[in-house]
Amino acid sequence: MPPPRLIVGLGNPGKEYEDNRHNVGFWFIDQLARQLQAPLTPQGRFLGRVARIGELWLLQPMTYMNLSGQAVAALARFYKIAADETLVVHDDLDLPPGTIRLKQGGGNGGHNGLKDIQARLASPDFWRLRLGIGHPGERAEVVNYVLKAPRREEQDLIDPAIDRCLTAWPLLATGDYAAAQRQLHLKTI
Repeated sequence: MPPPRLIVGLGNPGKEYEDNRHNVGFWFIDQLARQLQAPLTPQGRFLGRVARIGELWLLQPMTYMNLSGQAVAALARFYKIAADETLVVHDDLDLPPGTIRLKQGGGNGGHNGLKDIQARLASPDFWRLRLGIGHPGERAEVVNYVLKAPRREEQDLIDPAIDRCLTAWPLLATGDYAAAQRQLHLKTI
């Protein structure tokens, strides 16, 4: 597999959203940018905050979750980054807090950010780093749930999951997705 050239963390911009479950992709990108010593800066052309490290781009779309594909497509098209060279980090309701899954392609599971990225890239073949946030139990409660901060016990599972993803970064950076999956999919409890 080719190594990733674009890492996208999904979330919603603004102070009122920064601690929401929906922003775990932003949390990961913030920490990866610190680890790589690559400060994120606003780039209007790419509708987000970006950092560049050689051929690698980090992106936090500032378009709000449901329009994330606008920013992803703008950067990917400008730099001719293929879908399979893109890794999208996002929250996943179907996984318990602290669970991580890495996969390429597939559906969007009702995630509006993924749906918009698939539509604007005209491909589902990008990689996804799925960070579990749990499910509220009732479908009608999903919007309210993702736009609230995790409970302390959930945060205590999510934070170490993000740390595990950062530990796996050297494998992801080289495109060794199989080794990264073996490392990330391990049960830690």
